[in-house]
Amino acid sequence: MAEPVRVTTVPGEPEAEVLCGLLRANGIKCGHRPTAESDSAFEGFGGEGGTREILVDPSDLEAARELLEED
Repeated sequence: MAEPVRVTTVPGEPEAEVLCGLLRANGIKCGHRPTAESDSAFEGFGGEGGTREILVDPSDLEAARELLEED
């Protein structure tokens, strides 16, 4: 299995869940995790859980980008 790649980043976990739900509804496996910026001194400001990156399989990257651009 290939290492997941980042499609985009969002301000917090609620936004990450919404985008992953959209991707999954269209057959794209998705996950999210905190970004390196979440470990900063400003963690917790500006969103729930800090900035998150949306991850997909490299083979799904283009389809995920196109889908998220439509939204």
